[in-house]
Amino acid sequence: MSTIEFNEALIDLQGNLFSFALNFTKNREDARDLTQETLLKAINYRSYYTPNTNFKAWVFTIMRNIFINQYRRNAKTRMIFDHSEDSYLVTNHKSTMGSPTERIATKEITQKIEDLSDELKTPFKMHFEGYKYKEIADSMKLPIGTIKSRIFIARKRLMDQLPDYQYLDN
Repeated sequence: MSTIEFNEALIDLQGNLFSFALNFTKNREDARDLTQETLLKAINYRSYYTPNTNFKAWVFTIMRNIFINQYRRNAKTRMIFDHSEDSYLVTNHKSTMGSPTERIATKEITQKIEDLSDELKTPFKMHFEGYKYKEIADSMKLPIGTIKSRIFIARKRLMDQLPDYQYLDN
């Protein structure tokens, strides 16, 4: 499939993509953003498309994956913005201050993470923030197996260095 054919096929799907995005987001602006991000990702990953396969299914799968990944990232923060005059920012989780013990534990764990070598720390932090192995591998331009291995090694080192926190429940 030539670049022109690829782009024309994407343009032809734009209306269907917007409708599909609207089913996910239930909001026109978010649906526009999701559609635009899907088109951009499809163009960026054009080389991954296998010619003579279902192009529409490939693009719709990209959109579904983007939506799922965004949902997972947003579920970690779950912030609500109150549009009243005073404009309060509300979260649905415990205060970030915590008890003195929690603050000490957080500081100790954060320090151990920061002490990791960059080759272990970067993929570990990205994975912790919700990025998928493939996204981390693409970002760092490394094979996915290397990323999985580095995250595993980072977890193992942290567990060895922080044995007191090994069995904590959230």
